[in-house]
Amino acid sequence: MPQAVELISGSDFRRMIAGAYRTFMREHEYINNLNVFPVPDGDTGTNMLLTLGAVAKALGDITEGDIGAASKRAADSAIMGARGNSGVILSQLFRGIARGLAGKEQATSSGLGKAFQYGVLYAYRAVTKPVEGTILTVAKGIAKGAHQAVRDGRPFADILIAAIAAGESELQRTPELLPTLKAAGVVDAGGYGLLVFLRGCLDGLNGEYAGPESEMARELILADGVSAEVVHPYCTEFIVKPCSITVKEARRVLSPLGDSLIVAEGTELLKVHIHTAQPGRVLESAITWGTLHDIKIDNMADQKEHHAGATGKVPAGAKPAALICVAAGEGLTAMLRELGADFIITGGQTMNPSVEDMVDVIHTGKAERYILLPNNKNIVLAATQVQKLLPDRVSIVPTVNIPQGMAALLAFDPQQDVAANVRRMTEAAAQVRAAAVTVAVRDSHLGEELVSAGSYIGVIEHQVLVQAPSLQQAVTSLLQAIVQPEDELVSLYYGEGVTADEAQQIVEQIGLPQAEIQLYYGGQPHYLFLVSVE
Repeated sequence: MPQAVELISGSDFRRMIAGAYRTFMREHEYINNLNVFPVPDGDTGTNMLLTLGAVAKALGDITEGDIGAASKRAADSAIMGARGNSGVILSQLFRGIARGLAGKEQATSSGLGKAFQYGVLYAYRAVTKPVEGTILTVAKGIAKGAHQAVRDGRPFADILIAAIAAGESELQRTPELLPTLKAAGVVDAGGYGLLVFLRGCLDGLNGEYAGPESEMARELILADGVSAEVVHPYCTEFIVKPCSITVKEARRVLSPLGDSLIVAEGTELLKVHIHTAQPGRVLESAITWGTLHDIKIDNMADQKEHHAGATGKVPAGAKPAALICVAAGEGLTAMLRELGADFIITGGQTMNPSVEDMVDVIHTGKAERYILLPNNKNIVLAATQVQKLLPDRVSIVPTVNIPQGMAALLAFDPQQDVAANVRRMTEAAAQVRAAAVTVAVRDSHLGEELVSAGSYIGVIEHQVLVQAPSLQQAVTSLLQAIVQPEDELVSLYYGEGVTADEAQQIVEQIGLPQAEIQLYYGGQPHYLFLVSVE
């Protein structure tokens, strides 16, 4: 008697994504805390959660349909919702899955297993220079485990189990491949997140929704024809600073008022994102915690109509080229505008904008072409996705910090074409040496020396160069370490938590005779000083 063939439907696929999203709701903070660097950018889990949340929302109003259509919708929403490098890699996983399931009404366990292998391949290709010991090492292990299970003709749940086991084995190897992980005593955060995704898919497939977030089903499983946006139509975002309550308490208060709640903690501030039907009640609650800033309330139904109606056509009279910068901080934003930035997208460290945020700017149709400056290492990959989506409209100058972005803007020449400007701007950005001073958010090591959480540190490209017990000492030691005899100018941008008087006193005590020091108000979160050396 022939063996029955297991068939997986679009409903099964949707259930897997719902399970993965719920699992990430429980695990994303743990993933964030796996960050090995002491700088305040441990947002791997949050970026993956927000990317997966975009997929869950897109699938939330699907009650039936073929698996090929569901996977394509998932891939499209993942790409548009991708945030940070980890979110982009996750979106490429969905893209590969959709390729493997294209045109299928249902999939066999073998077919779905092969689609997940495609997903891993696409995720691996998303990174220009793969580094072993990262999420990509875990992805390769997952692909190998899935491949063998597919060849053996196993049910899809068993394929996932085998993939998870193989991935877990590779995850445990990551500290041996990256010394920074070994020194911190942790595994790779992105790799752990990828396994959380697969475990969530397995739970969803099996109908196992254990844990306090099981009520999230109300967010995703809705009546026919009713979308999640109708239930909680207002995307509400704001910053509370200074803030008098903890992240935990803010979540407790806001959770009953909506869904897709994210509360991110900064230096004496909270950044809140929530989808709600009662934005007034949300703001009334939050105003008792401190002063509200950057309040943004969007009706997502209007946004959906805007995207559906966007043609991408350039209206008559549009300027030849516009410059888009990503930045956070009142002072930095003002300076970038003065230097010629046409659009500023709010974002940066721990607040990575999505691909859709950037695409929205292009859809305004204010220019024929756009040059995008991400100004953050963790936003470059998302910017690259924007370029792939709109190759005839978007070019990228891959700036990884604000000083590079400023240098690039200064090199822009409106009399030249986009290609020439991209070359000029990229070359100018490469000439800048940038560093920063912040407070260590976790223990780490500087060589054999322990860097204690709470100490002041000077960093360059995520490498800790100096630590000090005071801000003055940290700034001075950092400049002594990076400024060369031939350097002529040092620019300091002071951020949140530093007053103008304090910043001026620090500059007066530095004692750097070989270079002029210029002081500016940046207002950036997380980093007390940004440093540019020329």
